[in-house]
Amino acid sequence: MSTIHADIIGRIVSDLHSVASAPKQGNEGAPDAWLEVLPEYVGGLEGIVAGDSLMILTWLHEAKRDILTVHPRGDPNVPMMGVFATRAPHRPNPIGLHRVQVLSVQQDRIRIAPIEAINGTPVVDIKILLPTDG
Repeated sequence: MSTIHADIIGRIVSDLHSVASAPKQGNEGAPDAWLEVLPEYVGGLEGIVAGDSLMILTWLHEAKRDILTVHPRGDPNVPMMGVFATRAPHRPNPIGLHRVQVLSVQQDRIRIAPIEAINGTPVVDIKILLPTDG
């Protein structure tokens, strides 16, 4: 098996403190949160402003990594599917994708909404969404 290296660039600071308390998707009642960026990456925030749409990539640090099939959305009434056909957090590489709006930018942190990531979730990248990203 090959490996890759990714640096944590920040963390989510949220009122959500457990996976059980988090909605499955941000648009299902997730709260606003802060994305706090580590000092060595703050320069990467230059140009991000309130109103921007971002894709936040997180490392779902509490996810199980040995799961290959799941009931979509955890519903046992739905037939099992491969994790790559779902948005399930439990997967070999538990990378979370979160489409958010920037509410404000303050030096080393961004107020974002909505995001279903729990408090302390590591952030591995931030990407601006273009109007053509739908």
